[in-house]
Parts: sequence; C-alpha cells; structure tokens
Amino acid sequence: MNINDSLTLKDLKKALEGFWALSGQKILRIEQEFDPASGAPVFTRDGKYTVQGWTDWTQGFQFGSALLQFDATGDTDFLELGRSKTMQFMAPHVTHFGVHDHGFNNISTYGNLLRLMDEGRIEENRWERAFYELALQCSGAVQAKRWTHLKDGEGYIYSFNGPHSLFIDTIRTIRSLAVAHRLGHTAKDENDVTVSLLERLFTHTLTTAKYAVYYGEGRDSYDEWGRVAHESIFNVNDGNFRCPNSQQGFSGFTTWTRGLAWAILGFAEELEFLASLDDDELIPFGGREKWEKIFLKATRATCDFYIIHTPADGIPYWDTGAPNLHNIPEALQKPADPFNPYEPVDSSAAVISAQGLLRLGYYLKKKGHPKDGSTYWQAGLTVLDSAFREPYISKDEEHHGLILHSLYHRPKGWDQIHGGQKVPCGEATMWGDYHAREAALYVQRVMKGETYYTFWGK
Repeated sequence: MNINDSLTLKDLKKALEGFWALSGQKILRIEQEFDPASGAPVFTRDGKYTVQGWTDWTQGFQFGSALLQFDATGDTDFLELGRSKTMQFMAPHVTHFGVHDHGFNNISTYGNLLRLMDEGRIEENRWERAFYELALQCSGAVQAKRWTHLKDGEGYIYSFNGPHSLFIDTIRTIRSLAVAHRLGHTAKDENDVTVSLLERLFTHTLTTAKYAVYYGEGRDSYDEWGRVAHESIFNVNDGNFRCPNSQQGFSGFTTWTRGLAWAILGFAEELEFLASLDDDELIPFGGREKWEKIFLKATRATCDFYIIHTPADGIPYWDTGAPNLHNIPEALQKPADPFNPYEPVDSSAAVISAQGLLRLGYYLKKKGHPKDGSTYWQAGLTVLDSAFREPYISKDEEHHGLILHSLYHRPKGWDQIHGGQKVPCGEATMWGDYHAREAALYVQRVMKGETYYTFWGK
C-alpha cells in the first residue's frame, strides 16, 4: 500500500462527523426492520441484514454498535438501546460453551457498558456494575474452559471446529480472559483446581504466535514474514502441530486477510494490555521482557505483511493468494477495485487492521521509536481515509450497512453476487460495521485528547 505520510487526524474530522451521522441512522433502521427473534444479523443481502447459520458470534456487534454510538456522540437514546438489548438478549452468550467468540459478543456489550461506567460516562450504580462484572467474569471462565493441552505446557482455546483446531480469530477474543482477570476472577476445574485466566491468556497467545504466524524462518516453502494461517491443526493425541489450514481463506499457505486483520488488532491490543499489568503479576510467567518480545514480534510481522500485500489505498482483497488475483493488472500498485470481475475485496479486513496499525504506531511512539511508530500510524490513517469514503462508506439511507464491500465466506459462496457482477460486492457485515465504529471512536478520542480507548477501560 502507499502510505500517505501527510495525513493528520484533523484531515479525518469531517469524515468522522459524517460517519457518526450515517452510523446512527443505520443502527436505528436495523432496530426498526430486523427481527432479533430470527437470530443474529450477520451480513446484508440487497441492503438488508439477514441471518446466516454457522456460529452465533455477531449479536454483540449489533447491540455494541449502539453503545459505541453513544460513546462517540453522547446521544443517550443509543445508550438505552444498547443497554436494554444487552439485558434482553445477551445472557446465552455469557455461558455459550460451544464457541471461541466470547471476546466478540460479550466484550462488545457487557464490556463496553462496564468500561463506560468506569470512565464516568454512565452513572455509577453498584448493582448494575455487579451485573456487568459477573457476566464478564463468567464469560472469561467459560471461554477458558474450551482448552486443548499440548506438549511442553503449550495449549490454546480451540475453535468451534473442535479440539484439534486453533483459529487466528481467537487472538482478538482472548480479551475476554483479560477482562475477567482484571476483575480478579479465576476459574475452577475438576477437584477444585484453580485455573489462572492470565496464564491461559499468555499460553494461548504464545501458541498462536508460534504456529499461526510465520516469520520467514523456513517452516515451510511459503514461509514469509507476517504470513498468517487462519487455522492451525494439531494432533490432540500427542500434542504435536500438524499443518496450517483455512476455513474462510483460499488455503493454509496463503493469507486470508480478515484472519490477518484479527492477528494485527489482537496482538496490538494484547501488547497494550501487557503494558497495563504490574511487573509482579508477570514474574511467574517469565517477566515483562519475555512477553513484550513475543507480542511485539507478532504485531510487527503481521502489520508489515499487511502493508506489503495490500493495494495502494489500503483496502485488501479477500486473500493475498486468491487464485484469480493475477488477472488484475498491477493489483497492489493501484487502489483496490471492489467491482472487478475476478476477486472480491474485504473492507472489514481493512477497518479491523486500521485500528491495529494505529495502536502499534501509538505504542511504538510512546516507547521512544517515533520513526517506526509513525510508519504504522500513518498506514492506519491511510486505510481509514479510504474506508470512510465512497465507494466504501454507504450513504444510502435504505441500506442497513455502513461499510460496503465486506465479505463473509468466499469458499462457501454465501456472499451475494449482484446482477451484472461476477464476484460479491456492495454488501456489508456486522463485524465490519462494528469495527469501523471502533476505529472511528479510537481516532476521535485521540484527536480530542480524551481517555485512551482500550477494551478493558481504566
């Protein structure tokens, strides 16, 4: 991608104002036109959000979007909407043992509400606080229970595919364990064995960084700095790694860009979370320097890969090894074309990655590395500058989606292909819209000098 080094936060101010106006309209339209009794909204078809059975991981984004809207604008109608819907619909997600998505559903709802109370944005209420805290403590413990032990003390939270499967997505959802740990919670297992949620977080992150991220160290013929495998397969009988795989990308040897995006943002946030912990907490796990090195290496590698393998405007195609990408002349040297006849773009990967790029840049600047920090920071601004413009921002008041040209599952063929088009385009996803709001809130808070936005709050 071509990083615009001259962009500033002020350059995005007008776009942010328009963004939040559109965002509020679309949240209310979805509330009016989508029936939550039918399930969770996943992606749009003909501009209207619809369900798609596979795994229940998007409802928190719907109600969390209203909470982010309140956070950004102060409009209490959205606070009441997000809070009431969380109470009405989200309890089953707290005790959902069948998914790896607790950091999506529950941090987006209960987590945002607790964060807002911590920041003084909503009125302090002892029992309301206890309600949010209990939900988040339970969520972290339930997520930690979904565990595969490997040899040499390694392990991971396994995906909905089963105990053999580690998804890269989970590096972002691991934050459910982080929040539960900060609330002083531990899990209890058979014979009253205490399970440290912080230890599980570190172990999962180490396993992900070791097996799902590549560093150009010769692990296979396609090993490249920052390549990411969507799924890592293990032999659960002996605890050995077997191979990379992909459910939603083209192959285990190419990089599905939304998986890359989860890695970029997930590792960047865990790097920030690490900085919030006391040294004494880290001593039993090898100390701060050990984990900072692991987290920083994975974050840098994945961010570098994104910058190298993304078109000029910062919007990626759905997989860096998509089989027909070679038919697009100079695909990476010019802006992505969502209407091309060969391969779809995925704007959701862009807005997720943007936040991670910005966070890494901010972190490095604070650590005394202004040059490197500026590179990642400007890359993040470049991505958002593209994503918050047409043809990606949706100004159609009838369309439920906020960020267009987002993709769910290309191999399964779920995404709508409109008449006259040969690949999916023109539709939105619930995670794309939610993470666009997160990224917008992040840059708005930095621009205004407000409390730095983290998933765990103060």
